[in-house]
Amino acid sequence: MNADTRGEREAGTVDTAAREDGWTPGPPGTLDLDKLFAARLHAARVRPYLATALFALHTVESRQVPTMAVDRHWRCYVSPAFVDRTPVEELAGVWVHEVSHLLRDHHGRGDRVARQRGLTGPGERLRMNIAADFEINDDVFGDGLLRPEGAALPELLGLPGGQLMEDYLRMFRLGPRLKDLAWLDCGSGADGRERAWELGPYGAHGLSEQQRDAVRFRVAQGITGRPGSAPRGWRRWAEEAFHPPQPWRELLGAAVRSAASAPGAGEDYSYGRPARRSCALPGVVLPSLRRRPPRVSVIIDTSGSVSDSELGSALVEVAAISRAVGGRRDLVSVLSCDASAQVVHPLCKGEGIPLMGGGGTDLRSGFARALRAQARPDVIVVLTDGQTPWPSAQPPCRTVVGLFPRPLSAGSWDEDDPDYVPDGPPAWARVVEIGG
Repeated sequence: MNADTRGEREAGTVDTAAREDGWTPGPPGTLDLDKLFAARLHAARVRPYLATALFALHTVESRQVPTMAVDRHWRCYVSPAFVDRTPVEELAGVWVHEVSHLLRDHHGRGDRVARQRGLTGPGERLRMNIAADFEINDDVFGDGLLRPEGAALPELLGLPGGQLMEDYLRMFRLGPRLKDLAWLDCGSGADGRERAWELGPYGAHGLSEQQRDAVRFRVAQGITGRPGSAPRGWRRWAEEAFHPPQPWRELLGAAVRSAASAPGAGEDYSYGRPARRSCALPGVVLPSLRRRPPRVSVIIDTSGSVSDSELGSALVEVAAISRAVGGRRDLVSVLSCDASAQVVHPLCKGEGIPLMGGGGTDLRSGFARALRAQARPDVIVVLTDGQTPWPSAQPPCRTVVGLFPRPLSAGSWDEDDPDYVPDGPPAWARVVEIGG
């Protein structure tokens, strides 16, 4: 974390400080494992949800690191001199800081950012390390965890807290104000750049990719199990660890295209062109099976539980749905529905569709209204938060559900029944979660 810019302390000063802390230092220049592991135990006590990750790290003594550093294989490189001169409480904060780099995948994210933005060279990697420290340090300390001296904070540059590494990278460049952080080196686990003093992928005691994912999953379980004890940044990380962001727009479009192009969708017999088999039956005209552009009916949940921003997203998706079926807007109809179905609107442009409702939710009436249309749809697309009863029988057409996510911890959906939880979408529907 922080380098000792004042130089090495005299041996007598180190011995005195060690005795005051209750520690008996080992021979000069050797790593005091007792003190280091006591600090890790303290970190696990004040941050119990990180215990699995803290004890998954393998320590490696190194005199080439200024303080402590990690590589992407979950090894922690420790400077003996840094351990000697740092109090146990501050060492605990460094433990949490370093393992946070690995849990938040700063090495993988750093590599992706470098490719996307064309960032090369050690200077840019140092900037990534600083940005990653800003992401961690703005809310990781306190509540029994002492902030180490010299920790890099976004306030140093007048930047707001609560941002991600990628956001901080857009907000600052290396300059005179960061000269005191030129020593910073948290290892490849913080920015993705391999160091000469690291053991590499084939060294001893490294974790495999599967083991690293298992550790992250266990930590995320601990955070979501007791979310009140974790800072906001950790809660956000745990939610993404369980439910990584998906390209839901692409998934929704693919689901609609798949349903619209499936066998039977948009197919009907027509006398406009005789069947080829008519020649076998002289005097008889047989209809041929012709494929027409599929009709799509979009049911938008306008009940009170759906927010205005979600309704706005629904209108945007309506236009995307028309593109997914070939751009024939005349074949796409929109039906707003809360406890009852409203007026069916043909699609001209997304922003011109009035969405009426705001009451309770029962999309069964919307399904019934869509299926009673003169031109029955080949595909029904439902955009809803899922807090609705569903039809008991599968409709005679394919169904795609765009589901606005709702956290399970939000409480009951029924004031009269605190244990009530609505049923999920039926198995016959293709479900795509919208959001993220």
